[in-house]
Amino acid sequence: MAVSNYPSQQAVDIEKNQSQNLSRDENLDYTQRAQWLRATVLGATDGLVSVASLMMGIGAVKEDISSILQAGFAGLVAGACSMAIGEFVSLYTQLDIEKAREKEMVEKK
Repeated sequence: MAVSNYPSQQAVDIEKNQSQNLSRDENLDYTQRAQWLRATVLGATDGLVSVASLMMGIGAVKEDISSILQAGFAGLVAGACSMAIGEFVSLYTQLDIEKAREKEMVEKK
């Protein structure tokens, strides 16, 4: 059985697909994909600063460590609830807008 020095059609197809995937990856805009990272960093920083400020304020009035920790925990829970409710409202508002656009597109047809 003779061995060919030429690549098989399957090998050529695989190489072609890999080169297409590489060229597609080069065209990706990573700034659009990193928006969640920006939101996470800003949210974490905001949460840390507000809870730390609350704890420092309580610590300035009372030197009792349990009061400081209770205030910090309460601030942490309140901040988490606030962020969750804000995200919930934001997502449902976006959903309503998308439904309205879809309805408008259907009515135009």
